[in-house]
Amino acid sequence: MMTRQIRVHPCSSVANNRTPMSRHTLALAALALCACTTSSRPAAGGGGTSATATAASVRREPFGRLPDGRAVELYTLTNAHGVEVRAMTYGAIITVLRTPDRAGRLDDVVLGFDSLGGYLRGSPYFGAVVGRYANRIAGGRFTLDGATYTLARNNGPNSLHGGERGFDKVLWAAEPFEGDSGVGVRLRYTSPDGEEGYPGTLAVRVTYTLTPRDELVVDYEATTDRATPVNLSQHTYFNLHGAGRGTILDHLLTLDASAFTPVDSTLIPTGEIAPVAGTPFDFRAATAIGARIDGPHQQLRVGRGYDHNWVLDRAGRGAMELAHAARVVDPASGRTIDVGTTEPGVQLYTGNFLDGTVAGKGSRVYVHRGALCLETQHYPDSPNHPNFPSTILRPGETYRSRTVFGFGVAR
Repeated sequence: MMTRQIRVHPCSSVANNRTPMSRHTLALAALALCACTTSSRPAAGGGGTSATATAASVRREPFGRLPDGRAVELYTLTNAHGVEVRAMTYGAIITVLRTPDRAGRLDDVVLGFDSLGGYLRGSPYFGAVVGRYANRIAGGRFTLDGATYTLARNNGPNSLHGGERGFDKVLWAAEPFEGDSGVGVRLRYTSPDGEEGYPGTLAVRVTYTLTPRDELVVDYEATTDRATPVNLSQHTYFNLHGAGRGTILDHLLTLDASAFTPVDSTLIPTGEIAPVAGTPFDFRAATAIGARIDGPHQQLRVGRGYDHNWVLDRAGRGAMELAHAARVVDPASGRTIDVGTTEPGVQLYTGNFLDGTVAGKGSRVYVHRGALCLETQHYPDSPNHPNFPSTILRPGETYRSRTVFGFGVAR
């Protein structure tokens, strides 16, 4: 069987947040995704829960029922430092991600809801796996092997994140596991031929692993019985102050990308690969997200901020090797995220369509630009752009992709 996209690196852990290492000298066998040790000492003073040493574990519990009566389960992954990830079987959604700040206080840093009902009533993809095709396909149509396929137009004139009922709105089967590489859950879904207009029966597996090094490893795998586009991504909204605690405009962002894909008025790539140099899209050096977000650049007006795909610098990296993609630092809490991926692109979305009308966990209101997403991916609308890396999966091939979110603290 051929591998169409990614063969993940064989090491069980790809980040080490205890060993300083420049992002320009990353070792592939141990991608240094974080520069400082997360404190496990109790915090002095009030506010938050202190990170304390504990045994790694995975716990399963009910999380409500869908309108048709099917049960939804919630899996809680915890490592020895108290870092916690919760994921449910509806939409493969990450509902909670708790990490410590520089004082050791744990807080939930992802947007979402306290109960299943919030996600069912309407969620802007909080924490979900999006597919069969993450991001947009122009006009809701593409041509493959001489046949034209029509998709739901659920984002203006375009198809977004798999259509009206993408992978974020289906029930996945799940199996927990524990091992030397960490604790986790494997989620499976089979998308039937013709679902949301896509050809082929697609068997998908997504694995979440919380490692002893405070990494969340997201592995994707898929096979098909007919040629079809596949582009899977994770759509978690991060705010390193804590979910619902203000905006992310002061977060410092670094993107390892010298180019991006400009978009038209409907956020579809024009086909150009444009250099970031001299533009507000240049995050090759750490820059506050809010420093240029409201500037006069035409692309910022189109996106109402950042809602674009960056072309990652992968020189010297094989197509199946991890490369560092992004780093986010919250100067206030000290929390950091480093992202490594096998994907060629990453979509930065700065919560431009959050407007204060959504009340999430603890009834906190999610304000405009109250979170950011780093969606590792192939480029938007790739089936309609022959010059973009291909997203077509064929029978006999296996789609594989890996993204690693490494959590730490900048002192």
